[in-house]
Amino acid sequence: MTHFWFKCFGTLGFMASFFAGYFYLLNHPAYPVRVMPVTLLDRLIGFEPLALPVYFSVWVYICLPQTLMLTRREVISSGAWMGALCLTGLSIFRFWPNAVPPADIRWDLYPGMGFLKGVDAAGNACPSLHVAASVYAAFRLNWQLPALGLPRGARWANAIWCVAIAYSTMATKQHVAVDVAAGAALGAVFALLSRLEMRRPLGA
Repeated sequence: MTHFWFKCFGTLGFMASFFAGYFYLLNHPAYPVRVMPVTLLDRLIGFEPLALPVYFSVWVYICLPQTLMLTRREVISSGAWMGALCLTGLSIFRFWPNAVPPADIRWDLYPGMGFLKGVDAAGNACPSLHVAASVYAAFRLNWQLPALGLPRGARWANAIWCVAIAYSTMATKQHVAVDVAAGAALGAVFALLSRLEMRRPLGA
């Protein structure tokens, strides 16, 4: 509950700004859209509509690090690095529009999936910002959890949730393996950069 309203309105403002840019680029690509390649891993991971709740759980998951922070400085710093991550992804979408290949699936047979495909089209695929934001959050949570006095199992649960979200992006056919790998790398880079700032003394 520390700085609850600051976290609440800050998160809402952040997400509103992000989605404004995301959907603009999705609907107004500046260049021809490249279709991402399908790999063996994509063929091995079949369509699984039950993965949809896990896919949507990302919006809870990525908010957890900020929720557990005790100071405004932490919240602002973490939000700034997440913002830099998102801007990097959006910049890639601006100059290199890309999309996943169409899947031979009747989405109207799966109401939840039909809604997702209607709102979030196949574009803005690589890197997967779904995965990038999750990996960033996973690193931050991994560093925060010991201070909360939670057992080691909490770290395992954190890792499993992150991996499950990455899997769900492929199981719902929102992304292919290349998107997931690129998103994971992007999230890890910005998380590690934020770690350097966390270790820097105040006033340095």
